[in-house]
Amino acid sequence: MSHVRSIWNGAISFGLVSIPIKLVNATESHSISFRQIHTEDGGRIRYRKFCELEDREVGNQEIGKGYEDSDGTIIPITDEDLARLPIPTARTIEIVAFVPSDRIDPLQMDSAYYLAASGAPAAKPYTLLREALKRSNKVAIAKFALRGRERLGMLRVVGDAIAMHGLLWPDEVRAPEGVTPDTDVTVRDKELDLADALMETLGEVDLEDLHDEYREALEEVIAAKAAGETPPELPEPERGGKVLDLMAALENSVRAARESRGESAEEAEVKPLPRRKTSRAAPKETGAKKSTAKKTPAEKTVSSRKSTSAKKTAAKSASAKSSGTKSTAKKSTVKKTSATKKTASRKRSA
Repeated sequence: MSHVRSIWNGAISFGLVSIPIKLVNATESHSISFRQIHTEDGGRIRYRKFCELEDREVGNQEIGKGYEDSDGTIIPITDEDLARLPIPTARTIEIVAFVPSDRIDPLQMDSAYYLAASGAPAAKPYTLLREALKRSNKVAIAKFALRGRERLGMLRVVGDAIAMHGLLWPDEVRAPEGVTPDTDVTVRDKELDLADALMETLGEVDLEDLHDEYREALEEVIAAKAAGETPPELPEPERGGKVLDLMAALENSVRAARESRGESAEEAEVKPLPRRKTSRAAPKETGAKKSTAKKTPAEKTVSSRKSTSAKKTAAKSASAKSSGTKSTAKKSTVKKTSATKKTASRKRSA
């Protein structure tokens, strides 16, 4: 990493082993920065630093650090004062423990750095620490001083390098008080089923496929204005009605997610997960059977009556047929339901 500018030089203290290293930034910002301008003429707005005692502008080489006391007194603090601080971490990353990585709360994670071996003598101990971290499946907790304060760090292996994440001190992480709902809420199993279905539909993502769409859109606006063209306009967002039903919102979300993946409308239907499907599907199936049972006897009765009447009509004479049919109809009617009586009566009158 000789081509990357180091921001700190020191050593890793690993017991009695000292590993000379250079600290370099592991991340970089790709955000677009702006200058402040005078809107009337486009002139740059610049800030100038004045000494309030001499009332004159001063350069960076004349500017130092100072601590303001409670009474307003300024106590000068020089870089030499900071370099001579009586702590072992002034120029050393002191490893104090090795712990499983899941012991680190992500809320504590801060800036990330790479630790580069400084010179040939550092290669062997650097590699030793890297391989020890790999084999232990643990991370190293260390203390170091940077930019005027002592910090916590977490060392872990990234590829063939050792990376260090700055950690906030435990007392710098706020407790989650006052941020959770202050009312009692009951979440039904069916709602959880739909939430699970939505999570399963959205699935996983390769982080390499994600990109900064805001920055890309901003670059298009800058390019258009630089060329004297009209910047592209933001498309009007779809304005749907306000969804008050959580179940409807979840169902629509699952359907939209599946359709965006090219799945058919049938596949987009929301169904409970298998572990709860049987207990909830039973009432629906029972209802369907009852509906069918009401219709089938009536249909069979009408069909049976037509068949019986046809056979009797063919077997009997014209005069006997008329009286026989009436007699049979009366006996049969006693055994029918009220719905069947009406149907038979309409057919005879017709």
